[in-house]
Amino acid sequence: MYRHSPPADSIAMHSNSAWQVFAIFLRLGLTSFGGPVAHLGYFRQEFVARRRWLDEAAYADLVALCQFLPGPASSQLGMALGLRQAGLAGALAAWLGFTLPSALVMTLLGLGLVAGQGLVPEGVLSGLKVAAVAVVAQAVWGMARNLCRGWHRLLLMAFACTLVLLQPGLAGQLGAMLLAALAGLALWGRRGAAPVSVQAVPAESAGARAAVGAFLLAVFAALLVLLPLAARSWPQPWLALADTFYRVGALVFGGGHVVLPLLQAEVVAPGWVALDDFLAGYGLAQALPGPLFSFAAFLGAAAGGWPQAVVCLVAIFLPAFLLVAGVLPFWERLRHNLRVRAALSGVNAAVVGVLLAALYDPVWTSAIHTPSDLLLALAVFVELMWGRMPPWLVVPLCGLMGLWL
Repeated sequence: MYRHSPPADSIAMHSNSAWQVFAIFLRLGLTSFGGPVAHLGYFRQEFVARRRWLDEAAYADLVALCQFLPGPASSQLGMALGLRQAGLAGALAAWLGFTLPSALVMTLLGLGLVAGQGLVPEGVLSGLKVAAVAVVAQAVWGMARNLCRGWHRLLLMAFACTLVLLQPGLAGQLGAMLLAALAGLALWGRRGAAPVSVQAVPAESAGARAAVGAFLLAVFAALLVLLPLAARSWPQPWLALADTFYRVGALVFGGGHVVLPLLQAEVVAPGWVALDDFLAGYGLAQALPGPLFSFAAFLGAAAGGWPQAVVCLVAIFLPAFLLVAGVLPFWERLRHNLRVRAALSGVNAAVVGVLLAALYDPVWTSAIHTPSDLLLALAVFVELMWGRMPPWLVVPLCGLMGLWL
């Protein structure tokens, strides 16, 4: 049994209301360019470095958990952070705030109310990609300093980075973290991993009781079985869309770009959305801040209008919500076990290695093409590390600099 007296700032942080969580994530949803990997950097800067909602180890634990679960990892991480702060209402508020800006734009694009061509100038897009390089580099640097102390952890970080670069995709990421967990268990399992600060999290902030978590996991599994049966028994367009997008959200591992072939097979082949429109919408989704899964709103709007956009958006994110809210109460208990903490010590080092590999490919390779790109990335990195300008202001300014360059 672990008993802890939370520090003053920990007590204060749990008084945050769902509205405060919504406001914070709304700002992130308006400024978090760069895709899922960059989102991890934005979240770390906001909630670990700035607001101190949780420490570095607890943050890395949540990143590892969301990497193991199917669905959009960065959105799941946001839900988990909101859940820790304000319960289920906080998880919902975090998802709404982070998703709403890009979802509204994508819905309008799907309805044809905004012309898609030239929406984001190429220079601005290039500048935003450069900003993502600096954000991810800052996250890797900060996490490595805290989670990779000692040569054992440095070796695990290097191993994970190498494996992911040699074996891109989900297989390399999960393989690196599983092997690092076994290594951590072998290295520190008998005497316990290096001390990890354990923050007291009230039951209501951790997803209520374990019984509620078990119920939500049962709902997740039941919908996976019942929605296809309902779609066959009552052939309604909205029900078919709900079944399709729920299944995609529940079964895609890795999130982000991994969802592209699944969605293409599900919506283009039946004729719901034309292939050209599908590809154009997907390209625009990458130019917007927030989660890439908001592309579902575009597809729903293109398939039938704004009600279908809402159905598709909710359906593709619902599995992530149920899984995070269902698993987190058990995770909060498990991560305090000494052997589990030993395994997590290895996993956390591997998470840094995975992020380091992602910093190179695709973040660096897609953004740094000229010496001016490199200089801009270095300037933004220095500003984020030692300057006083907040990231939400640095990122749009970097987009303007990209347009000027």
